[in-house]
Amino acid sequence: MTLSEAAQDRLADVVELQPTKNSELQERWGMESGSEVHQYLEDELGDYYFRDDNSLIRATAEAADLVDVEPGIESDPEGDGTPSKIRVPELQAQIVAVVAGPTDRTESVVSVLHKLREEYDVDPEAEAVRSGLQSLRRKGVVEVEYRTVPTFRLTVEREELEVAVSD
Repeated sequence: MTLSEAAQDRLADVVELQPTKNSELQERWGMESGSEVHQYLEDELGDYYFRDDNSLIRATAEAADLVDVEPGIESDPEGDGTPSKIRVPELQAQIVAVVAGPTDRTESVVSVLHKLREEYDVDPEAEAVRSGLQSLRRKGVVEVEYRTVPTFRLTVEREELEVAVSD
């Protein structure tokens, strides 16, 4: 299957963002709906992606070889499987910098939002912070604890995690 330049660019997004969801790709690609993303994946990239046991979108090994992009997540082969390097959008990198550490008490989306405002002088929507935390959870960098509301903290020490900002 020969891919157009546009399809190769989108495949690079899948490799970079994996594990990801239709909604993240919809936002990245400027599409109208998750259904449109699903249809594009099936029609154009069917040989290069799959859905894991949690229905998250992942690139095949062939896809990663085809595009010159580092995967969005790397783990230390000799470690416990927690990520050692992630490539994420700027807001998620900022979230990693402010969210509670692995030995701290978990915190709410609103708490993380306030820290982002104080530390980075940004004002993202609460839903963008929630979405960023959930994306980081899928990458294994953040864990969730359900109290009255979902609360979050890192699964790995900040010093042990390399964070690269993607475009």
